[in-house]
Amino acid sequence: MSEIRDRVAVITGAASGIGRALARELASRGAQLALADQNSAGLEETRKMLGSAVARSYTVDVANAAAVEEFARRVQQDFGRASLLINNAGVALFGTFAELTLEEFDWLIRINFWGTVYGCKFFLPLLLRESDARIVNISSVFGLFGPPGQTAYCASKFAVRGFSESLREELRATPVKVTCVHPAGIATNVAVNARVGEATRADEQQAALERFNKVAQISPETAAQTIIGGILKNQDRVLIGRDAYRIDFMSRLLPARASKMISSWMQKRTANEETASAAPTTSGSKATS
Repeated sequence: MSEIRDRVAVITGAASGIGRALARELASRGAQLALADQNSAGLEETRKMLGSAVARSYTVDVANAAAVEEFARRVQQDFGRASLLINNAGVALFGTFAELTLEEFDWLIRINFWGTVYGCKFFLPLLLRESDARIVNISSVFGLFGPPGQTAYCASKFAVRGFSESLREELRATPVKVTCVHPAGIATNVAVNARVGEATRADEQQAALERFNKVAQISPETAAQTIIGGILKNQDRVLIGRDAYRIDFMSRLLPARASKMISSWMQKRTANEETASAAPTTSGSKATS
């Protein structure tokens, strides 16, 4: 896709974070926007930020197949077409596998993975009508390696990655291309708004949130610009952040040991940052006798 202007872009998870930043960036480039989220108030805030851009908002639960099918039908009715689909909606869940219930695990999978599948399924007929179209599925660096405490999230993001890679090859001879995105730490509210496992201790949740805040240094705006740059360059895969490149390299170099090595590296880095932040500062003035 070499041009954004006048394209109809569909974005899920558009009420905040990367989704909102994508909406603003695409609007500035002249795209028409179909914005979806379950958070109708946040969605309306996003729409108001877009000024005079052509944009419509839709309250949609992406975990509900019938709701996503109706969303696609309404976009067709309102815009007549769709050129770009960005499956961005996603949630997080604190807790180890032993602490999570099957219902909690299923809740995350239905949003992060099935929401992506439903979006692709119901918008693909519209995309195939275009001479040039693209699907963008947001995975994660946790779709490249598996750290402890992220079984549900990793399961969903590895699934998004595998689904995207297979779908890309199935559509290779069509006008629809597929990009899979692997962001590292993006400064959004995904961790703040994360659901907590029924058996997860409050102190474990707080520690995980603090670790996330230390590594989440990339702004949603930077992430959005990187994603759109990847679209315009026709990239099959987009990595966001230096950590994403390091993790990708290690995962390909030592696939059997990568998860252990990267998890250890991340824990040590967090510990070093905590030690550095707790160290007393020196004034620089000389003592007098």
